[in-house]
Amino acid sequence: MLSSEQKKKEANDGQHLRVRTKQFALEIIRLYVSLPKRTEALVLGKQILRSGTSVGAHYREAQRARSNAEFISKFEGGMQELEETLYWLELLEESGIVVADQVSTLQKEANELMAIMVASVKIAKGAS
Repeated sequence: MLSSEQKKKEANDGQHLRVRTKQFALEIIRLYVSLPKRTEALVLGKQILRSGTSVGAHYREAQRARSNAEFISKFEGGMQELEETLYWLELLEESGIVVADQVSTLQKEANELMAIMVASVKIAKGAS
């Protein structure tokens, strides 16, 4: 049984991740808006817009999960979206559409969010 202090910490951690995933989505939107209006940039941009903004949606769905299995599934979906987002960021940079400075902060945040989600899934799997 969790103490009231542990419950408070988990609630704060959950709120923190809620804010971070939303902020991540907003930064993805800003990146998309800043892309050149060339066909290849817009195609890649739409892909990253979809994957990058859905991470927070998966997180929020996980918070309403009815079971541990559903929680794990939603988090794993968020992890897949993060991995896809990292792929599109790499393509944008390596194709020369954007410079490294434009995506390095997003890549760092995506990797940090991934680490948090991986750890959460490991804990949840251990609890099943």
